[in-house]
Amino acid sequence: MLFYKKLTLLAAAALWLVACCPKVENGSIRRASPMSQGMSATRLALIDSAVNASIAAGEIPGAVVGVVRNGHLVYEKAFGYKSLVPEKDTMTLETMFDMASVSKCVGTTLSFMQLVEQGKVRLVDPVNHYFPDFQPWEDPDTHEKVDITVQDLLTHSSGLAAYLPNVPAYIAEFGENTPDSLMMYISTRIKRNFRPGTQQLYSCLNFITLQNILQKVTGERLCDYAQKNVFDVLGLEHTTYFPLYGEKPCRPGLEELAKLCAPTELLEDGHVLKAEVHDPTARLVNAGNSGNAGVFSNVEDLAVIAAALLNDGSYNGRRILSPLTVKKMFTVPETNAYEVARALGWDTYYTGPYTSGDIFCLDDVRGHTGYTGTSMILDPETKTAVIVLAHRVHPKDEGSTSRLRSVVASIVASSIGR
Repeated sequence: MLFYKKLTLLAAAALWLVACCPKVENGSIRRASPMSQGMSATRLALIDSAVNASIAAGEIPGAVVGVVRNGHLVYEKAFGYKSLVPEKDTMTLETMFDMASVSKCVGTTLSFMQLVEQGKVRLVDPVNHYFPDFQPWEDPDTHEKVDITVQDLLTHSSGLAAYLPNVPAYIAEFGENTPDSLMMYISTRIKRNFRPGTQQLYSCLNFITLQNILQKVTGERLCDYAQKNVFDVLGLEHTTYFPLYGEKPCRPGLEELAKLCAPTELLEDGHVLKAEVHDPTARLVNAGNSGNAGVFSNVEDLAVIAAALLNDGSYNGRRILSPLTVKKMFTVPETNAYEVARALGWDTYYTGPYTSGDIFCLDDVRGHTGYTGTSMILDPETKTAVIVLAHRVHPKDEGSTSRLRSVVASIVASSIGR
């Protein structure tokens, strides 16, 4: 009789837990009140006025902001307009944004670090191990040659030029959608500006090179690998690449997802970019599958990625990286010169454009910005993430989110423990 009483009590307790605890679908972010996670809702409400002021000043047409704390989304809000041309459309929380260079983190870096932890690639590997024609840096005085390594690419200390010097000239010579020619061009014709590991020069070509190494090692396009091994593993429903020029889609349902995308620039020919990556090299040369840009995502999915990284690489029982890999990824390599302050694929306060604001402990914060107006920062110390999604390049490349990112970060940091 006592056994059955205990069994009944256990069953009742289980039913109470099911009723009281919100169900979390795979791929969904847990939501909670700011107060339950040690934050001030009143303080977070100041984000509203900061974003609305930026919209009123004509810096952005609209935005979506999300704040994550302890694995919970405690603030999410949409502001302004998703599009101004060809017609006005109100911003929603489901809106997907062209992440621009934030793609380097959530697409390329997360994918590449999986190869590192699997032993398929080493950080000390020279790039010419994978591409024999890839030229080293050569000392102009002594003619000493120094190989560029994988770590040099991830920390932007390779010395490669920042970008293709002239995209129209490249296309005139090699044509559009010519990724193989682009890798040859980077390997043999792009300037190496300094001895690897001694300085930093932010370069999209670093991450296009990482893309090509990944594709050579795995035999898959970056967009396919990231989709299968990062986005799908986390259960993300609104994060993907949009391959162009009739390239094979990397997941089903791209037409429906494209409708959710915020447009970016109105081009001179009247075409408005939508579900087409804004970055010219990624769009015109790499056909939307590119290591430097190309990911589209929304606030909920980015919150899941942030929660996973702040939880040692796992969320909702789904793991993308090991705890030690996450720690390594966020660490500034000691083997680089002091002037190189970047972590592996991620900005620190000392390399980013003050995105982390003034209140967070600046030594700990990691993040990245995107040219289109997006940004994401992570503070491992407080288990907090700040996601600002805007499209400052719509309809023209004339807006700015530089101040807004910093202001929002400071508001969020100041809300902790109030």
